[in-house]
Amino acid sequence: MFTHSYYLEDARVRREAETLAASGRPVEVFCLRNEGEPERDERAGVTILRLPVRRHQGAGMATYLGEYLHFFWRAGLLATRRHRRRHYALLQVHTLPDWLVFAGLPIRLAGVPLLLDLHEAMPEFFRTRFPGASRRSVLAALRLAERASIAAADAVITVNEALAERLRGIGVPAEKVTVIVNSPDASLFDLARHPLRSFMGDGFLRLIYAGAVTPLYNLDVAVEALALLAREDGGDGSLEVRLEVYGRGDALDELRELVAARGVAGRVTFHGRVPLEEVAGRIAEADAGLAPVRHVPFTDFSLSAKLFEYTAMGKPVIAARLPTVERYFGADGLLYFRPGDPVSLAETVRRLAATGPDAREAQVAAARAAAERLSWRVEGARYVELVERLTSASQRSTR
Repeated sequence: MFTHSYYLEDARVRREAETLAASGRPVEVFCLRNEGEPERDERAGVTILRLPVRRHQGAGMATYLGEYLHFFWRAGLLATRRHRRRHYALLQVHTLPDWLVFAGLPIRLAGVPLLLDLHEAMPEFFRTRFPGASRRSVLAALRLAERASIAAADAVITVNEALAERLRGIGVPAEKVTVIVNSPDASLFDLARHPLRSFMGDGFLRLIYAGAVTPLYNLDVAVEALALLAREDGGDGSLEVRLEVYGRGDALDELRELVAARGVAGRVTFHGRVPLEEVAGRIAEADAGLAPVRHVPFTDFSLSAKLFEYTAMGKPVIAARLPTVERYFGADGLLYFRPGDPVSLAETVRRLAATGPDAREAQVAAARAAAERLSWRVEGARYVELVERLTSASQRSTR
């Protein structure tokens, strides 16, 4: 596997790699190397090969491009060398960028099947991340690169049906695309392993956000909503809301400044990133999960893994009303608010606090039922089946 990410922080890559390893396939992952990490590691049957490239989150376009090219060159070169001894049965490339697939071209030409895992739609991602540089010619080049990357792969997987429909809409054959939803590992997100907090057991409504702290995830809207609720509270304790943020990203400094400016420093706590193994326990300590994603063209195709993690831990979910989220969880499956609207978010928080325990549990149960249909027990089996099909076809063609 190639992934331009830190392996231990990338839940999807880890889940797929460890699932393959558990099925009896040896797996090697070529990834970024964070400060203090060893070059080589072994976890859950997966060999982790970290390359001397680091992520520069929030950097400019030139920095990102240089970082991508550095990883492209190192991953492709090392994998080609190792293939001579290891004889890989499959190469899987995780995006972004989608053109990382061409780093595996020497292995592909040697007859190894290539699986492209499209986590995002790169043209839409670029338009959201670099709006000033999103000229028509640039977006056309990105779409061309996307099509070429898909054409170079034997099969494509992506994370939800909206993205799959987009791919079919640009001409990708339906039989080439498989949806493997980004649902959580049940062994980590297991209600039985964590003591659950009783709803508002200490008199506070505790919200949790666990994920990247970037402008796309609109935590500024959450801070503004908390400020509105704090002013309405008037100090009488009628509804005091606390927000626990677990994660890091390029919006963190601005959020700290906003928290101070709105006078809610005592109500918002930034804990930094915690290991994936600890996320479920932190969710168990909260009253509800928060997913305040911006509504832009890019997020029309988004289905945050946080939604599945919150529901797996039996928590109500407050989420921005986005098309793909509604598609999977239904119009009433979650507590929705208007994206980007702190007044709407504050109203939704008040509605949750006023909901009786029976109605709250019924909504949680409905959301868990929707998520359970896409559990990793189901999705992981489909993923392994696809990998086995690709490797078996390759082995037959080389006999």
